[in-house]
Amino acid sequence: MLHDIVISAYAKINIGLRVLPKRADGYHDIESIFHTVPLCDVLHVERMPGSGGCVVECGQMQLPQHNTLTAAYDGFCRVSGIRPSVHVALEKRIPAGAGLGGGSSDAASFLRGLDALYETNLTSEQMQCVAASVGSDVFFFLSCDAAGMGSAVVTGRGDTVHIIRQRRDLNIVLACPAVHSSTAEAYALVDSCMERDYGIQYPPLESLEAMYRARVCAWSFANSFERPLMERYPAIAEALSVLRDCGADFVQMSGSGSAVFGVFENSVAAENASAILADMGIKNYCSFSR
Repeated sequence: MLHDIVISAYAKINIGLRVLPKRADGYHDIESIFHTVPLCDVLHVERMPGSGGCVVECGQMQLPQHNTLTAAYDGFCRVSGIRPSVHVALEKRIPAGAGLGGGSSDAASFLRGLDALYETNLTSEQMQCVAASVGSDVFFFLSCDAAGMGSAVVTGRGDTVHIIRQRRDLNIVLACPAVHSSTAEAYALVDSCMERDYGIQYPPLESLEAMYRARVCAWSFANSFERPLMERYPAIAEALSVLRDCGADFVQMSGSGSAVFGVFENSVAAENASAILADMGIKNYCSFSR
């Protein structure tokens, strides 16, 4: 039996994100393509003597006492019927409040790690049950391959995941303005703007995968959060403008912000954009085609 395990938890971007009106239960249905990128957090999970505790340490940021990792631990205990003592050292590389799914990816990877560490052989249904109690994006991250990578058309509140073959030919520059956007704030903004006509045209749900397969310069994906968040945080609009001026074939904000990304057919242009963003003091990450 393993004593400890090290797991990578990858970020995702949303290529298109349509937010539908709030449901009776308070959730929103969405239509989006989720696409993982190589930027990742790293979890060091270690079995400890005794039972009944989960200690989480993170040197890069102060985590709240109750977080996605402790929620995943509680869910694991509930479905597995055991309550082990574990220590988690989280190496945080994915920016928080950026719309990159870091907390959800951490939770999914931790759940997989606990399952491997304690040889509980959780079923897909048990994993999904834990996901429902932690956060909507967890469903997608649990659907990723053994290496933690993947793409999917995601609908419902995020709990309906249709896996698609991931494109490996995209040159992506991910820029993270110094802005923190909470998911609750972003949804409140979208709700307040729902009646406002931004003139946004969303591709039909049934055409999302076909558009994803098309040349990037032909993409017409849109993100419901982008306009209201740009109005509140000019730094988001600035980062999008820089990527566009550097020759990106497609630019968009990811998720509920504040991270934005540019997709380039030309890798040299992508490298140039990364250098310009760095010179401006905007943290950025690159994922080149392979």
